[in-house]
Amino acid sequence: MTQHHAARAAVFSAGSWGTAVGKILADAGSSVIMHARRREIAAGINVSHHNPGYFPDVELPSSLTATTDPATALDGADFLVLSVPAQALRESLAAWAPLIGPDTVIVSLMKGIEIGSGLRASQVITEVAGVPESRVAVLSGPNLAREIMDGQPAAATVACPDEDAAHRIQAAFLTPYFRPCTSTDVTGCELGGAVKNVIALAVGIASGMGLGHNAQALLITRGLAETTRLAVAMGAHPATLSGLAGLGDL
Repeated sequence: MTQHHAARAAVFSAGSWGTAVGKILADAGSSVIMHARRREIAAGINVSHHNPGYFPDVELPSSLTATTDPATALDGADFLVLSVPAQALRESLAAWAPLIGPDTVIVSLMKGIEIGSGLRASQVITEVAGVPESRVAVLSGPNLAREIMDGQPAAATVACPDEDAAHRIQAAFLTPYFRPCTSTDVTGCELGGAVKNVIALAVGIASGMGLGHNAQALLITRGLAETTRLAVAMGAHPATLSGLAGLGDL
């Protein structure tokens, strides 16, 4: 379980959640290199140890650097952490796939379903990158980037068909303020993160209409029941939807 101290992680990209996850990995002992699309973001991270575009008030660990070159970011990476919009994943990954090492484990942070294909992010990754399911993991849970950047306690589920890979990722993400729990239920973990958006929107609409806590509790509780049935029908374990990646995120 000490392997994570020497781990090298590539985080694509340098947005709010990517920056927060990069900080977690660096605080946990990994050498982290972030891929930023904008040169000024990479320069800010490398020179001042601050991301000028996201959370400029938080100093980043010195073990976290940035580059605009995807090949540099992926060179020797043990983990590739993908934090890009779900609908941009296929096109972006197609350009990066030839640069991914044969042993690199890919960790998806995306909470969404690809429009048109109906595929989950992990399915898009295995299809586009040509990697086996055992090398693709998902991290999902009730995580607000601002709170994590402030060092407030948080947790998430790490799901991967390969239990050993899940434990390696768990070790790489474990800090005093961030606790990952492992699972092999990738389907449930991804669906929990995606379908909760529908219920959350409904709750927001109800609140905007002036409806009270009764209506909001109704939507959350029955929404969770409905999304659990959907996830189970698609191959998920029902307990996953009651955990961090389901109820917690909702």
